[in-house]
Amino acid sequence: MGRDVVMTDRIAKPVGPFSAAAWADELLFVSGHVAQDPATGALLHAESAAGQTEQIFHNLGAVLEAANRSFGDVLRVGVFLTDLGDFQAMNEVYARHFDPPYPARTTIQVAALPLGASVELELVVR
Repeated sequence: MGRDVVMTDRIAKPVGPFSAAAWADELLFVSGHVAQDPATGALLHAESAAGQTEQIFHNLGAVLEAANRSFGDVLRVGVFLTDLGDFQAMNEVYARHFDPPYPARTTIQVAALPLGASVELELVVR
Protein backbone atom coordinates (compact mmCIF):
# COMPACT_ATOMS: atom_id res chain seq x y z
CA MET A 1 0.00 0.00 0.00
CA GLY A 2 1.54 3.32 -1.08
CA ARG A 3 1.36 6.74 0.45
CA ASP A 4 -0.20 9.74 -1.23
CA VAL A 5 2.39 12.45 -0.71
CA VAL A 6 2.73 16.04 -1.83
CA MET A 7 5.86 16.93 -3.76
CA THR A 8 6.98 20.32 -5.05
CA ASP A 9 10.24 21.65 -6.38
CA ARG A 10 9.43 25.05 -4.84
CA ILE A 11 10.88 24.03 -1.47
CA ALA A 12 14.24 22.61 -0.41
CA LYS A 13 14.69 18.87 -0.31
CA PRO A 14 13.91 17.48 3.16
CA VAL A 15 16.88 17.18 5.52
CA GLY A 16 15.86 13.62 6.37
CA PRO A 17 13.86 10.62 5.13
CA PHE A 18 10.40 12.20 5.05
CA SER A 19 7.93 13.78 2.62
CA ALA A 20 6.88 17.41 2.66
CA ALA A 21 3.29 16.31 3.28
CA ALA A 22 1.15 13.17 3.21
CA TRP A 23 -2.57 12.58 2.78
CA ALA A 24 -4.66 10.43 5.14
CA ASP A 25 -8.20 10.35 3.77
CA GLU A 26 -9.33 14.01 3.80
CA LEU A 27 -6.50 15.28 6.02
CA LEU A 28 -3.12 16.53 4.86
CA PHE A 29 -0.28 16.24 7.37
CA VAL A 30 2.45 18.74 6.53
CA SER A 31 5.87 17.93 7.98
CA GLY A 32 7.68 20.44 10.13
CA HIS A 33 9.39 23.15 8.11
CA VAL A 34 12.22 25.45 9.08
CA ALA A 35 13.32 28.57 7.17
CA GLN A 36 15.21 26.85 4.36
CA ASP A 37 16.18 28.58 1.16
CA PRO A 38 14.21 26.69 -1.52
CA ALA A 39 17.21 26.74 -3.89
CA THR A 40 20.08 25.82 -1.57
CA GLY A 41 18.49 24.27 1.52
CA ALA A 42 20.49 26.63 3.74
CA LEU A 43 18.86 28.22 6.77
CA LEU A 44 17.75 31.79 6.06
CA HIS A 45 17.34 34.64 8.58
CA ALA A 46 19.37 32.87 11.27
CA GLU A 47 19.36 36.05 13.40
CA SER A 48 15.58 36.66 13.29
CA ALA A 49 12.68 34.54 14.50
CA ALA A 50 10.32 36.83 12.58
CA GLY A 51 12.34 36.42 9.38
CA GLN A 52 12.48 32.66 9.83
CA THR A 53 8.73 32.52 10.42
CA GLU A 54 8.05 34.55 7.26
CA GLN A 55 10.24 32.20 5.20
CA ILE A 56 8.52 29.17 6.72
CA PHE A 57 5.13 30.54 5.69
CA HIS A 58 6.48 31.12 2.18
CA ASN A 59 7.62 27.49 2.03
CA LEU A 60 4.42 26.14 3.59
CA GLY A 61 2.42 28.15 1.05
CA ALA A 62 4.25 26.31 -1.74
CA VAL A 63 3.36 22.94 -0.20
CA LEU A 64 -0.27 23.96 0.27
CA GLU A 65 -0.48 25.20 -3.31
CA ALA A 66 0.93 21.89 -4.58
CA ALA A 67 -1.86 20.16 -2.62
CA ASN A 68 -4.53 22.56 -3.95
CA ARG A 69 -5.05 23.96 -0.47
CA SER A 70 -4.54 27.30 1.27
CA PHE A 71 -3.93 28.64 4.75
CA GLY A 72 -7.72 28.92 5.08
CA ASP A 73 -7.86 25.11 5.06
CA VAL A 74 -5.45 24.69 8.01
CA LEU A 75 -7.03 23.01 11.05
CA ARG A 76 -4.04 22.82 13.39
CA VAL A 77 -0.56 24.29 13.65
CA GLY A 78 2.31 22.96 15.71
CA VAL A 79 4.88 25.65 16.55
CA PHE A 80 8.30 24.76 17.92
CA LEU A 81 10.60 27.47 19.28
CA THR A 82 14.06 27.11 20.75
CA ASP A 83 13.36 30.20 22.88
CA LEU A 84 9.88 31.21 24.05
CA GLY A 85 11.27 34.74 24.14
CA ASP A 86 10.73 34.63 20.34
CA PHE A 87 7.01 33.93 20.79
CA GLN A 88 5.85 37.50 20.12
CA ALA A 89 7.98 37.93 16.98
CA MET A 90 6.77 34.58 15.62
CA ASN A 91 3.17 35.33 16.59
CA GLU A 92 3.09 38.68 14.78
CA VAL A 93 4.09 37.02 11.51
CA TYR A 94 1.79 34.06 12.18
CA ALA A 95 -1.24 36.31 12.67
CA ARG A 96 -0.76 37.86 9.21
CA HIS A 97 -1.20 34.49 7.53
CA PHE A 98 -4.47 33.37 9.11
CA ASP A 99 -7.94 34.90 9.34
CA PRO A 100 -10.37 34.26 12.20
CA PRO A 101 -11.49 31.78 13.21
CA TYR A 102 -7.87 30.75 13.72
CA PRO A 103 -6.67 27.15 13.54
CA ALA A 104 -5.99 25.22 16.71
CA ARG A 105 -2.36 25.59 17.78
CA THR A 106 0.24 24.25 20.14
CA THR A 107 3.48 26.10 20.87
CA ILE A 108 6.33 24.18 22.45
CA GLN A 109 9.84 25.22 23.46
CA VAL A 110 12.43 22.68 22.34
CA ALA A 111 16.15 22.29 22.95
CA ALA A 112 17.17 22.41 19.29
CA LEU A 113 15.81 22.33 15.73
CA PRO A 114 17.27 21.17 12.41
CA LEU A 115 19.93 23.40 10.81
CA GLY A 116 20.13 25.51 13.98
CA ALA A 117 16.72 27.06 13.30
CA SER A 118 14.86 28.90 16.04
CA VAL A 119 11.36 28.23 14.61
CA GLU A 120 9.66 25.20 13.05
CA LEU A 121 6.00 24.86 12.01
CA GLU A 122 3.91 21.82 11.08
CA LEU A 123 0.32 21.75 9.81
CA VAL A 124 -2.78 19.57 9.68
CA VAL A 125 -5.00 20.62 6.77
CA ARG A 126 -8.43 19.54 5.58
